[in-house]
Amino acid sequence: MNAICAHARSRLPMLGLVALASATFITVLTECVAAGLLPSISSDLGISASLVGQLTTAYALGSLLTAIPMVKLTSHLQRRPLLMAALLGFALANSTMTWTDSYSLMLASRFVGGIAAGLLWSLVAGYASRMVVPEQQGRAISVVMVGIPLAMTIGIPAGTWLAQHVGWRWVFGLMSLLSVALVAWSRITLPQVAGVTAQQSGTLRKVLKRPGLIAVYAVMLFAVLAHNTLYTYIAPFAALSGSQGSLDRLLLLFGVTSVVSIAVTGALIDRWMRALIAAEMVLFLAAAVAMALWPASQVVLVTAVALWGLGFGGVSALIQTAVARRSAEQVDLGQSLVVVGWNLAIAGGGAAGGAVLKSASAAMLPWLLVALLVLTLWVALAAKKAWA
Repeated sequence: MNAICAHARSRLPMLGLVALASATFITVLTECVAAGLLPSISSDLGISASLVGQLTTAYALGSLLTAIPMVKLTSHLQRRPLLMAALLGFALANSTMTWTDSYSLMLASRFVGGIAAGLLWSLVAGYASRMVVPEQQGRAISVVMVGIPLAMTIGIPAGTWLAQHVGWRWVFGLMSLLSVALVAWSRITLPQVAGVTAQQSGTLRKVLKRPGLIAVYAVMLFAVLAHNTLYTYIAPFAALSGSQGSLDRLLLLFGVTSVVSIAVTGALIDRWMRALIAAEMVLFLAAAVAMALWPASQVVLVTAVALWGLGFGGVSALIQTAVARRSAEQVDLGQSLVVVGWNLAIAGGGAAGGAVLKSASAAMLPWLLVALLVLTLWVALAAKKAWA
């Protein structure tokens, strides 16, 4: 009987975790698909590409500005209906894009989508960690995070292809329908999880005082900043080796190796978290060094992109698991800081990479990554408590 009970406890609640992974898939797809649809939207609405790009900016601002206050305001609420409300926010934001020709209304709808994203990202890791025993938290969060590379690898290319054949509005319409379907699925498969009391909700200061958390946030900022510095400008860097025509295949390779990274991370995270963060940063650093030394080599670029995916793919699961463990009952507030920091790093990466391109050349981009990743690795190795 004890063996049967132990086996039951060792099994992950996969239906619920896949529902959460689908939520992360929808979140990333809603945020990033506009970039793939940029030419179609620009042509159809008669606006510049830069204005279409601001649709993504509005989404990011919605997450950045509202994640922390939304978590504070909703901390006492049941988690399942709150998650379902965030999914309905995606449905509202995406459905608006299917019928309006007003650029201002599109910006507003994208901002609403960003609010929903900030709330959802603050919820999913804590939700997953509460669905399993402590020894399985890392594996559970890794399952949820697989939605990120799947959105980048499958969702965005599929959305771009669909836009070319039936129009970009249908892409947003389909995402809206998927969001509504996911609301129903979540209602069926996710357990009810209570919010926290006023005494448990805590403050940002209390969260930041928890041992190791500052180091986890620092690793996140440096690693995501390094990633987005090059990922945002991968096209001009790939052109140095004449690989601009193979950009779609390079991004697919990055996505596939990211999925492999999450799979390996999920299998080992609950026992070897510190070793994993070190190993993944070493792989990422090796990729950056190779691209810095041989920017004109196609072979090096392909190899480096594969190492990059292996090194960065599991970072989101590692960071969110570490935050979930370190922040305890304030897990959602702790995750809201991940949302803010991650979006700041995305914006910072775009700005830093743009400054390098303006003042030097694309060949200098990997050198900035090398500096950032050496710092990342040093912080990660020095902070033993962060990955306990």
